Amino acid sequence: MTSTSARPIALAHRFADELPELALSWRADEAPEPRLLALNEVLAADLGLDAAWLRTDDGLRLLTGERPPEGAAPVAQAYAGHQFGNYSPRLGDGRALLLGELATPDGRVVDLHLKGSGRTPFSRGGDGLAVVGPMLREFVISEAMHGLGIPTTRALAVVGTGRVVERETYQPGAVLARVASSHLRVGSFQYARATDDLALLRRLADVAIARHDPDLADADHPYRALFEAVVARQARLVARWMLVGFVHGVMNTDNMTISGETIDYGPCAFLDVFDPRTVFSSIDTGGRYAYGNQPAAAQWNLARFAEALLPLLADDQDAAVAYAVEALNGFAEQYNLAWTQGMRAKLGLPEGLAADVLDGLVQELFALLQANPVDFTGFFRRLADAARGDREPARALFLDLAGIDGWLERWAALAPDAVAMDRVNPVHIPRNHLVEAALAAATDGDLGPFEELVAVVRDPFTPRLGLERYAEPAPDDFGRYTTFCGT
Repeated sequence: MTSTSARPIALAHRFADELPELALSWRADEAPEPRLLALNEVLAADLGLDAAWLRTDDGLRLLTGERPPEGAAPVAQAYAGHQFGNYSPRLGDGRALLLGELATPDGRVVDLHLKGSGRTPFSRGGDGLAVVGPMLREFVISEAMHGLGIPTTRALAVVGTGRVVERETYQPGAVLARVASSHLRVGSFQYARATDDLALLRRLADVAIARHDPDLADADHPYRALFEAVVARQARLVARWMLVGFVHGVMNTDNMTISGETIDYGPCAFLDVFDPRTVFSSIDTGGRYAYGNQPAAAQWNLARFAEALLPLLADDQDAAVAYAVEALNGFAEQYNLAWTQGMRAKLGLPEGLAADVLDGLVQELFALLQANPVDFTGFFRRLADAARGDREPARALFLDLAGIDGWLERWAALAPDAVAMDRVNPVHIPRNHLVEAALAAATDGDLGPFEELVAVVRDPFTPRLGLERYAEPAPDDFGRYTTFCGT
């Protein structure tokens, strides 16, 4: 049996050792009265961690960063970034720490990372803290994304600190512990490039290849291959966001990972009614990161990645630029392929369907969804009923009955597969009104709604008897939804 004084966890410090120019040794603030709010026991088991020990005082002090394991070397990571198009040469972990790298029982290496652990030299005037609501938001949304099969960082735990934090009001403080394949970002490469230290940039690229694409080390042009791999991963990732109606909300270059995982669930949300112009974030007043703009925003970020990598792509700058442009042009093709395949699956249609037939159906459908307007997630789930012969549940969502009747006739003639549709169209997403209700209750000390919501979204494709309200869109009186970064 593990004693409460034991520390059954070992953390390496590879990032700190290999890239000291991007790492500042730092320690987390003390949590006056740590209290476990949420623990991801399934993830803990996957990581080889003892959930019972994590619930002890020593475990909680690890999860807040106060008592890292012996030999660990926590650091705040340095990175730059374009935030809403504006370049900041020095961002970094202003309220976060990389505790270190954890080797899992299945042979993977993941980062153990904290948010809300206190001020660092990168805090830029902020207090470095976090509050309960936004940290639980990251827990529930990242678990939902994992359940949907979308690459994501994962929340391991949220611990209340016992500290009161000043925001618009005074709120209870919290720390999030999360894991990721790594926290290497486009912004990491922008920071290294800005130093004009080519050896550092090369070393960073080598670390990225070793961590995420070890097979590329033997490629004829490893750094070109790395860039192409990141472009492909991001194209697939954003396509999957679009297919489930996810709006990230803050697609800055420091929030784009090299691994292709979704990271930093700040002002994120999911579509209710379909509208490409949808913006939830309070600070995205110009709609830069609106739902329909996300593919273009991702490609723009990858162009910044290419600029950072230029010295590694070719000795001659003109040749490097020409290669980068060609590789970037591949983003649209790969995104379109992933999105088209995903949409074909959502509609239950067979592989090999003529592209013009599918394109025509999709364009007509999305025009109908936007004009009526129609709940995005609910429609696709009800469409499986139509594939089984009962069109009324889907049809009832539309005001333009003639329009949807004609579309359903053309779609049904292609013999859609209802069972296949049920495998890719979720019943449950983190509905915005339910997320807000759960976070408000948790902030007031009632974790019940949060725990029930997490349990539902972890298994998004299974209908739940008695929990039908989790599949319904927001009531009319919910109003326009606005999210905040949680800083």
